[in-house]
Amino acid sequence: MSLPAARKMSSTESVYLVEVVKGLVMTMTHIVKNLFDQDRFRTVEYPDVRKTMTDRYRGAHRLLLRPDGKIKCVACMCCPTICPAKCITIIAGEDPNDPAEKFPVEFDIDMLRCIFCGFCVEACPKDAIRMDTRIYEINAYTRQAMIHNKSYMVNLMDGIKPPAEEFYRLNPDSAPAGFTPDEPSATGSP
Repeated sequence: MSLPAARKMSSTESVYLVEVVKGLVMTMTHIVKNLFDQDRFRTVEYPDVRKTMTDRYRGAHRLLLRPDGKIKCVACMCCPTICPAKCITIIAGEDPNDPAEKFPVEFDIDMLRCIFCGFCVEACPKDAIRMDTRIYEINAYTRQAMIHNKSYMVNLMDGIKPPAEEFYRLNPDSAPAGFTPDEPSATGSP
């Protein structure tokens, strides 16, 4: 089977004039539509107006507690095993009161590597980790602050973690370039 012979282009096609005009017509059509129908493009005035998240939105991770106050996680290593990004690190330890029970001594998630797939939530046999916080503002000034540890994920919904800005006001040596501690605070506190 042979390939069909190439069709010879006309003179207008060879200088691409027809295609350029087609592109300009399409651009002008979009401009006119946008001028007369501006309600199609609603702007969310973030941060004054926040977008509502659906029930299925996967936000920041949180760890749940049992009724006795201990973490539900039994350090079974299912979540770090199934994680495709390999961003979860768990160091297991034994409970001194019950040697048959394990718990996470350290439970860290590197949020810079996390792809928010939710596999860790689905793999957990004890329902110890969830992503139902609806928090999408996961940011920090340093890479180390983007590693969420056990205490942060337990207290996430309580707002326990101090903002990075306050940390840099107290520790100006570790602040990023351009940060001046005498600027007014974004949180409203001096």
